Amino acid sequence: MMTDVFALRHIGVWEDKEHMLKTIGAENLEQLIQETIPNDIRLKEPLKLSKALSEHEFLTHIQNLSEKNKVFKSYIGLGYHEAIVPSVIQRNILENPGWYTAYTPYQAEIAQGRLEALLNFQTMVTDLTGMELANASLLDESTAAAEAMTMLFNVRSREQKKNDVVKFFVSEEVLPQTLSLLQTRSIPLGIVLVVGNHEEFGFNDDFYGALIQYPGKHGQVYDYSGFVANAKENGIKVAVAADILSLVLLKAPGEFGVDVVVGTTQRFGIPLGYGGPHAAFFATKEEYKRNIPGRIIGVTKDMDGKSALRMALQTREQHIKRDKATSNICTAQVLLAVMAGMYTVYHGPKGLKYVAEKIHDSARLIAEVAKEYGIKQLNSCYFDTIRLSIDNIDFLKKIAASLKINLNYIDETTVSISLNEAVTSKDICDLSRCFHSLSNYNEDGLPIRKHSDSDTDTDTDTDKSMVKDSEGFTQILKESFIKIPDEKLIPNSLQRNTPFLEAEVFNSYHSETELMRYIKKLERKDLALNHSMISLGSCTMKLNAATEMLPLSSPKWGNIHPFAPIEQAEGYQTILKELEKDLNTITGFAGTSLQPNSGAQGEFAGLMVIRAYHESRGEGYRNICLIPASAHGTNPASAVMAGMKVVVTKTDEKGNIDVADLEEKALLHKENLSALMVTYPSTHGVFESSIKQITKIIHDNGGQVYMDGANMNAQVGLTNPATIGADVCHLNLHKTFAIPHGGGGPGVGPICVAEQLVPFLPTNPVIKTGGENAITAISAAPWGSSLVCLISYAYIKMLGEYGLSQSTKIAILNANYIKNRLSSGYNVLYTGEKGRAAHEMIIDCRPFKENGIEVTDIAKRLMDYGFHAPTVSFPVAGTLMIEPTESESLAELDRFCDAMLSIRKEIENATENNNNVLKNAPHTMDMLTNDHWDFPYSRQEAAFPLPYVSENKFWPSVRRVDDAYGDRNLICTCTPIEAYAEV
Repeated sequence: MMTDVFALRHIGVWEDKEHMLKTIGAENLEQLIQETIPNDIRLKEPLKLSKALSEHEFLTHIQNLSEKNKVFKSYIGLGYHEAIVPSVIQRNILENPGWYTAYTPYQAEIAQGRLEALLNFQTMVTDLTGMELANASLLDESTAAAEAMTMLFNVRSREQKKNDVVKFFVSEEVLPQTLSLLQTRSIPLGIVLVVGNHEEFGFNDDFYGALIQYPGKHGQVYDYSGFVANAKENGIKVAVAADILSLVLLKAPGEFGVDVVVGTTQRFGIPLGYGGPHAAFFATKEEYKRNIPGRIIGVTKDMDGKSALRMALQTREQHIKRDKATSNICTAQVLLAVMAGMYTVYHGPKGLKYVAEKIHDSARLIAEVAKEYGIKQLNSCYFDTIRLSIDNIDFLKKIAASLKINLNYIDETTVSISLNEAVTSKDICDLSRCFHSLSNYNEDGLPIRKHSDSDTDTDTDTDKSMVKDSEGFTQILKESFIKIPDEKLIPNSLQRNTPFLEAEVFNSYHSETELMRYIKKLERKDLALNHSMISLGSCTMKLNAATEMLPLSSPKWGNIHPFAPIEQAEGYQTILKELEKDLNTITGFAGTSLQPNSGAQGEFAGLMVIRAYHESRGEGYRNICLIPASAHGTNPASAVMAGMKVVVTKTDEKGNIDVADLEEKALLHKENLSALMVTYPSTHGVFESSIKQITKIIHDNGGQVYMDGANMNAQVGLTNPATIGADVCHLNLHKTFAIPHGGGGPGVGPICVAEQLVPFLPTNPVIKTGGENAITAISAAPWGSSLVCLISYAYIKMLGEYGLSQSTKIAILNANYIKNRLSSGYNVLYTGEKGRAAHEMIIDCRPFKENGIEVTDIAKRLMDYGFHAPTVSFPVAGTLMIEPTESESLAELDRFCDAMLSIRKEIENATENNNNVLKNAPHTMDMLTNDHWDFPYSRQEAAFPLPYVSENKFWPSVRRVDDAYGDRNLICTCTPIEAYAEV
């Protein structure tokens, strides 16, 4: 075995292929692929990618690239700040596969640890914002602000809905990237943005909502009480984009009476990462609980009445409501939200106050230093950001660059400096040296003579010593006139005077020992890939190799501000450009944007690019989007967000797209046809042979084809979106390209496009990206969640062309192996024309209703066998969709199949009185160790149904949860449960 070949480590069944091929009746892999993928869409040549690197070679390569990044001290602000990642959190969460390989907590009984961590996050957000309800994170601050604008649009009054013109006010203090994203989101909905000074603005009946920034983009803290009161008098709802750390010292926005508060928790212990991933927050009033986007974690009870957690109010989400959903959001930022929540747990209210006051005092000190050098500070009230009037900005840039400092140069005479948690006395000294040099030297580096001839030499010597010796300068600062004034800078009307973080969890784990044990306690409640296979159809839970993950911990990658000058990020730029190039090669397309930071964002971005293309041709009226009935719920939700009208096309009895129905509807809407959204291979796990006919129908009728890349793991190296006739696709880097799911995020959803769409790829208002006629921003950062793009870069570079294509083939082999083994007990619902599945398959569980068994019972029973359930009731109700991926070993595949076949026997023996091993599943340790056992089966049958289970038992921490109860009695903070009489 060639131990330095990464593909042999990534692919789990390398040595068992022959046995598996014999089992499924194929002579070799090539025969299997020929029987699975239509010949007319097979690639004729291998992908032209660079030679595969070994893991050791890659680590050397990525280290060398990291040295090309210049890690300056960045005081740019604009929503991003250097943060200190506590080592106990970095080691035990960020670098721990028990946390980063878990799936979205749809199976609550085996996700109680993650759910508790997210409940902590929600509580932290509601406490600091002063709001009643928060979700479990969104993608970034700017997309969260856009979601606020959309939610308030959806809940506007009847009178406002009658207005011909619908306006939304945006304060000129809002971050530039947020404004750009609001522009992107507002256009399809017909919302008119009005940007202006909130202090001078006069509302009228055309406005339904407003967005303000707290503090403002350059640091000024405003008292918004009058503005909000005025808005309320006019029936206008208000959203606030807030710096969450500032709310430790500033009055909570909820006290102003606002309707929504959004922001980012990046500065709560999350690396800058050149833009992400970072967990945004969204807090609102309880009256909007059925309109809030994203996931909400709520308290409920299990079958024994024990307190339990689960995702609440799921019926409002895109996977159920589709085109009528509150949002198209599918991926959150769970891993980052968990880290931010744990940062809060670790610091507690006193620790957060210390951090906030340290930052505030640092800003005040720098302001005093500037004042002593005759530099005017323009913000009358600030938290962490001062704004200075500078006569010679170009000279300041030169001085700062020489000291490896990045500032925010607002215009030709103004600069802002945003202080952060990581600032040291040396950093204060270096910032002060900027002012000193600005005041005492000219652009040639020569001292400016300000004194009499008698003391010139002495002063010049002092000047030189200050410039040369930062430690000496720090001492001079301490001993001289520079002192922070004692009087309070923040007026009483804006100071926080309400308590926060009073729950026990925020006041218990402040030593590393205690936090480490708390994190481990929660980890033990969650089933992740480090325990067993998670065979979720359409979700591709593959190996996230350690070598791919290691670079994420490096400061050379973590401490780069997304708006730092391009030349400081040469390492990042090399990787991002090379990743774009490789994705172009893999998809067959001409251009890629890495900006979308989730798959659903990629869908929206792709449709907006199509929209811009039609508009450029004078066909902006094209607004019909055809979507097959089997499509992901995000597809219709994204189409509506992009201003399109959804027309659903039928599927035939074999689960394929009904070509005749599609052609009929394409012809019917020929004049207005914008796009088709198609998943390939289909959501049913089939490579439909009519796909090129389908894409031709759309093109012949003036439309563009959007391919959902959810199932790209069955295409890489064998076929591609360009070959089937698509024009744009999104790729789930957190699926096919090995970024871990992290319990429900992070994700990256780049779009790859054909040549005619390249000019419209999205840009950013601070650092230009995208095409010549770029659409406005899709996410806050220029290249989205750049830090985790390192993982996909590593995945491609270590596998190379051969490893990538072999991974695809083995994914298809594994799925067909499971299909073959399970066929004796289950009916596979759909297959290709030659009886093969693609990389996933659907098994039909509906016949078991005759035995009183639902598909949910099978899903819960699998927990007793140590497995997470496959995808339940999607795309067909009453079914399981299974996708094993290429990463799993034959032994693991067999364990899963043994479990499913054992469950099949249990179904046959199930009684109809609901007191059987399936209806009572999952079985907890509490049940097994209880003196009372009143079940018609043994304890061993309940907890150890097959011999392998006893060797590596995973115990669900609660019994089956009551979803309906949790929705009726919504509690979504970690207030002590005893406070609620109902529970």
